[in-house]
Amino acid sequence: MLSDKKRIYIVDDDASVCRALSILLVTYGFTVDTFTSAEEFFNAVPNSVPGCLVLDVHMPGLDGWETQRRLLESGSSRSVIIMSADRNGGLNDRALKTGAVGFLQKPFNDQALLNLINIAAENKGYR
Repeated sequence: MLSDKKRIYIVDDDASVCRALSILLVTYGFTVDTFTSAEEFFNAVPNSVPGCLVLDVHMPGLDGWETQRRLLESGSSRSVIIMSADRNGGLNDRALKTGAVGFLQKPFNDQALLNLINIAAENKGYR
């Protein structure tokens, strides 16, 4: 596990998911900010601020795919992990094709999330 604190942004319209993931990641030494919409995230976090974004696919307003597209168009090199409760088998491939570090099918194992965060840190350095 990484010893230095890294910032994680969780964007999910389900506040209970935000709360649960935040509690989990804080126990592993991460600094966590949660948002219940992509619009809230974009309004609060400048593009230049590094971190890893854990992003739900299905949200009102900007969904996860549109959020990922906007990040890429803005030149952001922030790492993104896509998650969804949707059982569509093609979501993992779509997430990877859009530049995400990985995809998590809800409900997911805590270790699976931590593994993807570590991959994000190695591959993109949380930028």
